Amino acid sequence: MTFQTSVATAWQKVQNMGNSLIVLLPNLILATIVFFIFFFIARVLKYSVKRLTRRHRQARNLGLVLGRLSQGITILIGLFVALSIVIPSFKAGDLIQLLGISGVAIGFAFRDILQNFLAGILILLTEPFQIDDQIVYKGFEGTVENIQTRATTIKTYDGRRIVIPNSELFTNAVMVNTAFEHRRVEYDIGIGYGDDIHKAKQLILEAIASVDEVLKNPAPDALVMELAGSTVDIRARWWVNPPNRASTLDSRDKVLTAIKNKLMKNGIDLPFPTQQILFHDQTEETDGDRSRQREGWPAGQGNVPKPRSIGGSLRKLAEMRSQTNGNSSIENQNHE
Repeated sequence: MTFQTSVATAWQKVQNMGNSLIVLLPNLILATIVFFIFFFIARVLKYSVKRLTRRHRQARNLGLVLGRLSQGITILIGLFVALSIVIPSFKAGDLIQLLGISGVAIGFAFRDILQNFLAGILILLTEPFQIDDQIVYKGFEGTVENIQTRATTIKTYDGRRIVIPNSELFTNAVMVNTAFEHRRVEYDIGIGYGDDIHKAKQLILEAIASVDEVLKNPAPDALVMELAGSTVDIRARWWVNPPNRASTLDSRDKVLTAIKNKLMKNGIDLPFPTQQILFHDQTEETDGDRSRQREGWPAGQGNVPKPRSIGGSLRKLAEMRSQTNGNSSIENQNHE
């Protein structure tokens, strides 16, 4: 086969492809228009379902699931209709077979994406948390903004956005701070060992009750939690509603201010940590006698010796050194 014959054959194939494309062009345009119509219908259907369930908090997540499923099914139907227009011999069984073969390949290639997608659907259905809930996941805390197909986005309290994969949230522990109507706040207050515990607890409860944000039912309480090194720790506990972070911080500020002012006004001590250091002088005659040495006070029964001044100690040390030097000189003279 000569070069000219090869070129002619290739050109003939190009012409045939062009003619086929021209023949299919009206079908391609019609199929494209039909697909975009179905795509538009899918978007409208999705937002319609979300709008119907937006007013009901319990059905909001279900609306997201139904909206996404209806969108996917509508787009899939539109794709089938478009392929039927372009390829009249195309049947539904061919599409199912194509999806089955390609689904296995896509499943291996996009395993993480599919895992996050399924986890997102399960989160929306089981509702461990909902949009606008405040959650804590590992070191992240904030308000749930959106539960997407791949990840969940939360807005932190300092105005940052955190994107967490759905599979992580579904398989790990998540703390939901706004799951219930009420939330308890607590704080430990340390009073002095010489203060009346019963009186201090009554004053703490009165201070908590004076704050409007604190709920009367469940009632606040005050419990002795620990006998610490410098204080008797009393834990004040109270409930707030709504259980969001802003309400807890506001009530915490007002309650602690009221408790501090109430205790100090009534003579209750709020001591800071202190330590007592005892120095043991082993050169004293009372060394080893716990009834007389200073660090044994107040256990001693006799006269407690007075501490020696630094100057007196230095003079005694100098005298001892001079005596030692004198004795060394006499020994050297006798040796000579």
